[in-house]
Amino acid sequence: METDGNGSMEESRSKLLLYLKLAFLAMEPSNCLLSLAIEAGGGCITPQVQNFIVNDCFTKTMKETRMNNQAYIKGILKKVIANVESSSVCAEDCLYEELSHYLTIGGPPEENNIIYREISFLSSDCSEDCSNSVNLVAALRCSSNILEGDTGCSLWPSSLFLSEFILSHPEMFSNKSCFEVGSGVGLVGIALSHVGASKVTLTDGDMSSLANMKANLELNNLCFDADSDPMHPCAQKVECRHLAWELASKVELQDQRPDIILGADIIYNPECIPDLVRVFSILLDSDSFGEDKREAPTAYIATVIRNLDTFNYFLTVAGKSMLSVVDITAKTQVPNLLPYMRSYDRSSVHLLRVSLLSE
Repeated sequence: METDGNGSMEESRSKLLLYLKLAFLAMEPSNCLLSLAIEAGGGCITPQVQNFIVNDCFTKTMKETRMNNQAYIKGILKKVIANVESSSVCAEDCLYEELSHYLTIGGPPEENNIIYREISFLSSDCSEDCSNSVNLVAALRCSSNILEGDTGCSLWPSSLFLSEFILSHPEMFSNKSCFEVGSGVGLVGIALSHVGASKVTLTDGDMSSLANMKANLELNNLCFDADSDPMHPCAQKVECRHLAWELASKVELQDQRPDIILGADIIYNPECIPDLVRVFSILLDSDSFGEDKREAPTAYIATVIRNLDTFNYFLTVAGKSMLSVVDITAKTQVPNLLPYMRSYDRSSVHLLRVSLLSE
């Protein structure tokens, strides 16, 4: 029985070390990484964990990521060293050497607010041994400058939750034409491609967000340009479109004929809600598709209700437009595929199913 216990402890430690590495690659806040490092060491950041941080988390990360994430890496190193020095554990030389390296090398230009994050979705059946349980790794080029208005180039909880939903229910999206409104960094589109959607259309009304989205598709080996080289070894074609809700024409939207419409964190500005609801109303109206009689489209929106008045206004406008909005969060099984992302508050996200009411 003692062997079994030791084996179980080793599996748990291996899982925590994997979580620590994935949390670093996802650029989790430093306090979350410290917590994982302490847990992996059984209550302190042991020499083994210190070496793991330097050799497995930092050194094996691709050069471009290390270059753009220098400030983050230096901050992590300083906090790990401070924690170790305040404990009874001996600090490994590799920590100081690594910090010295990042303090002396030149960083990216000051105007470069780009950071690289890797979001690893684990399989829903991941048990104690998760070493071979990574289902999807999405490499994302994001902006660290949210306060300057780069919200479309940032990663939000609702897109994480919507991606978990897609990956947990691949049968709902496989071989379906999927259209996302307000795609941001493109994470949801990457998840849709992974589960085998027959067509993936990503849209955004901001040109800088659209350019960043295309860069992320390239990072994940997905094609987006209709004129791209047919010999390019991309996994799947994804269409990127500029879509300003207030300017989108009925004909333009009707031509899409999606089976499923998706959106993450798109209910935030009351001034945009009438245009948003109009876009969804047209996309959900299968009668406008002409002779193409098929199952009526369905929409799924993941959202954090930050302002109750704004959300209630969305419900009011949707109701007047004959849209049914049902909160299916409690009734839908969405396993936690990101257990290492401790800053991700998935309990704050609501999953809505939107459909057109029959007259």
